[in-house]
Amino acid sequence: MIQLESIRGCLEGSIPAVLATASADGTPNVTYVSQMHYVDPRHVALSFQFFNKTRENILANPRSTALVIDPISGESFHIELLYLRTETEGALFQHMKAKLAGIASHSGMVGVFRLQGADVYRVLGVERIPGPVLPNPQARRNLLNAMRSASARIAACVDLDGAVDAAVEALASDFGIEHAMLLFAEEACGRLYTVASRGYPVTGVGSEIAFGDGVIGVAAQYRTPIRINHMTMEYSYGRAALDGACAHPWPLEAQIPFPGLPEPHSQLAVPVLAHGRLLGVLCVESPQDLRFTYDDEDALVALATQLGSAIHALQQQALVESAVTEREAQPAPALVGQALEVRHYAANNSVFIGGDYLIKGVAGAILWCLLQTRATTGREDFSNRELRVSPDLRLPELSDNLEARLILLQRRLDERNAGIRLRKTGRGLFRLEVDMPLELRDL
Repeated sequence: MIQLESIRGCLEGSIPAVLATASADGTPNVTYVSQMHYVDPRHVALSFQFFNKTRENILANPRSTALVIDPISGESFHIELLYLRTETEGALFQHMKAKLAGIASHSGMVGVFRLQGADVYRVLGVERIPGPVLPNPQARRNLLNAMRSASARIAACVDLDGAVDAAVEALASDFGIEHAMLLFAEEACGRLYTVASRGYPVTGVGSEIAFGDGVIGVAAQYRTPIRINHMTMEYSYGRAALDGACAHPWPLEAQIPFPGLPEPHSQLAVPVLAHGRLLGVLCVESPQDLRFTYDDEDALVALATQLGSAIHALQQQALVESAVTEREAQPAPALVGQALEVRHYAANNSVFIGGDYLIKGVAGAILWCLLQTRATTGREDFSNRELRVSPDLRLPELSDNLEARLILLQRRLDERNAGIRLRKTGRGLFRLEVDMPLELRDL
């Protein structure tokens, strides 16, 4: 007997499943199914979106047959099904709802697709349909070995900056994934910001995307992995980020190009979670159709779990380390030359250097606080601890997100290369390096 688990590739959705039902009097009806979701070796779930003839039939006659096709080999199978129940809440419903939302956002159909329920079926049997079959490509990398290597990389990291780079590097060296990005979450404002990427012409550090926009935003909103293995309507993250930014009266988000392929044919976004908190989203993509399988999704969920645990542990360690006594601060050296204008807008803590947008939000508030302190006291050495207790910041949940903001700020300053840098000088200590006189304007 053919096991359902052996044909999971047929449930990808690249080739929609066909469902045949019959009414109480035996009248047949055939329709395409938006989603056929693998639940376990004996069950699948089908998306319930409309009260149509199919819905009417399964309520009257719970037995049905589905035709599924392997998108690579072309091999076809009949699956005999028995309708059991409809779930309208819980983990299964939320996962299918999120995937449908991801498809809708990916294809520009937000507000059109709406999941009313997840119809759960027992699989009574799977039968192969005789016919020609294309050869399957050779097996990809050993994902268990890749996960082992990636876990060792992350576990060896002693700070958050290193863990971020280790995770992105592991995707390339261990998993063979060329295009990847890691975004941290700002739940208070419902946005994610890019802290690292690989394989793109621009790093996109500091670029933002809103919860619910594109596959990344949906993965964050529903805290569940979203995988799409075919391109629809030439939708891209760049468009999602730009559309979200243009809805804002002052679209600063659009001034930092978002990384991403112009035509991604396969995308997989996995939330990074720890102790019930959303820390960020790990996203990979490919110009190749059907690049990421169920096994890839399982492996990247495991990697994101490892990364989430590491981030949480390193953040807790940083809280302890920040209690060390700061060394005596030395005054900054006198600088000569033409002054560089730095503007700060208090409305959203956006910072402009030399007329160009740099950063906003928490990271912008941190930079402005450091620059003002340096200007009034001459200090250039600071500690994480003093930022946490600074009355000038007055920002919520700063204590457990400070290191993430400092990473973003440091990388954004390095990329901007305007003569202002942050350099780590010890455990919980860093230095603000400035190459020229600054003219600070608070607006």
